[in-house]
Amino acid sequence: MRFFNTEGPVRPDRHYSLPPLSRWDLDAVLALIDQEKYFLLHAPRQTGKTTCLLALMEHLNREGRYRTVYTNLETAQTAREDVALGMRAICGAIEAAAQLYLDDARLAAWTEDAWSRRGPNGVLTGLLEHWSQDSPQPLVLLLDEVDALVGDTLISLLRQLRAGYPQRPAAFPHTVILCGVRDLRDYRIHASGEASPITGGSAFNIKAKSLRLGDFSPAEARRLLLEHTAETGQALTPEALARVWALTQGQPWLVNALAYRACFELRAGRDRAQPITIDLIDQAKEAMIVERVTHLDQLADKLREERVRRVIEPMLAGTTPGVIPEDDRQYLIDLGLLRREGSGGLVIANPIYREVLPRALASGPQDSLPQIAPTWLDPDGRLNPERLLDAFLSFWRQHGEPLFNSAPYHEIAPHLVLMAFLQRVVNGGGTLEREYAIGAGRMDLCLRYGALTLGMELKVWRDGKPDPLPEGLDQLEGYLSGLGLDSGWLVIFDRRTGQPPLAERTASTAASSAQGRRIRVVRA
Repeated sequence: MRFFNTEGPVRPDRHYSLPPLSRWDLDAVLALIDQEKYFLLHAPRQTGKTTCLLALMEHLNREGRYRTVYTNLETAQTAREDVALGMRAICGAIEAAAQLYLDDARLAAWTEDAWSRRGPNGVLTGLLEHWSQDSPQPLVLLLDEVDALVGDTLISLLRQLRAGYPQRPAAFPHTVILCGVRDLRDYRIHASGEASPITGGSAFNIKAKSLRLGDFSPAEARRLLLEHTAETGQALTPEALARVWALTQGQPWLVNALAYRACFELRAGRDRAQPITIDLIDQAKEAMIVERVTHLDQLADKLREERVRRVIEPMLAGTTPGVIPEDDRQYLIDLGLLRREGSGGLVIANPIYREVLPRALASGPQDSLPQIAPTWLDPDGRLNPERLLDAFLSFWRQHGEPLFNSAPYHEIAPHLVLMAFLQRVVNGGGTLEREYAIGAGRMDLCLRYGALTLGMELKVWRDGKPDPLPEGLDQLEGYLSGLGLDSGWLVIFDRRTGQPPLAERTASTAASSAQGRRIRVVRA
């Protein structure tokens, strides 16, 4: 029986899948190959790049006009800047791939000959020259995980390919496709042998084009999900199908992971007589986030990088960032963390990532929280919003300021500590949803616990700015209206210099919005 795949390339005999070559413009790819072009394919991790390259290799070899080999270069990453070690690994990977896919075992001898004559900075050129001259059809070389290489090893690879390029196709590969997460133009290669960083574009200026593998469209995501119904007879409700798209925005790994967990891991989902519902999709989403599955953990780990912080911190704070280099912005898009909306603005790529990023940042404060008795619960286990407010005020006065140091992003330390507290409240019994964007001037939180839904807005009062209360009441009015609520919290963090300690200034007052909604204003 087939299933949704979340590990490695897709195998159609084992996995639900879309035809890989339908995910890009195959006619354009084949035209580039026919024109002897060297070009790039890039996309975020776990979007299907390797699957597409393997399918392209099979397609070209089946047609018979070209001899095509796919090679993964990731094993050369450990060589770092040791060019000799890196070239041994790269040539060894190409040799193994030629034997595996073409049953051609001659490359090892050719490598040794090229090594003895040209050394590490010419061995790849020599190997590819010999192979191309001895091949009955033009060679097409598909090199995956190129951006796993580092420094001088990467520069040597690119320059050796560039050195042999004029000899194609008789004495060098007809086409080379380089594949990785980032577009080569965005590489800044720091090599010990160079005085300043080298751009990928200058080291590989023979590149004709950069192709980006996109996420699933709504139709593609639906088609993939309905493979499960065709295989097992188990339906996915229209609401569940729509929820998968809404949560993932078509990110291929997330679509597969949500569906796998809902259909194969959750006990209720394994009953093929029962449909997969929106509730099961939401349970799968929450479990993935709580467990910090590898894909999400890798993204969260990127938050430690300074160039990521420069973009994500103001986005979480709702402020307008200063001058951010284009390379930093493009880096986050290439990672798949951000996408450009139709208007061109940057937003978090999908609601799951939008949930993961602040939760990952709040994990430090959350782990540092003291034991807190759940005084916010009524005897019947329901969450009481008035008791929750009292518990929060008591917690904030005593522990808020000391916990700020455990927050990795200083500008939003209060946000992260509050979210850590609320995450402790909902753990095991509810959810906490977050809304934020560049320039929004706020962060919105929606706490759901049993039958209770509580909307909150977080704002910051900074030096030189007016009291954000009036604006906050107007903004919270709109947020609560969207949630269908008649009450909520407005939390204002006073970050102006010279303010009294939190224990002295934290307080709560009652207010009303323009439409008469009841608001609890918390100043902290």
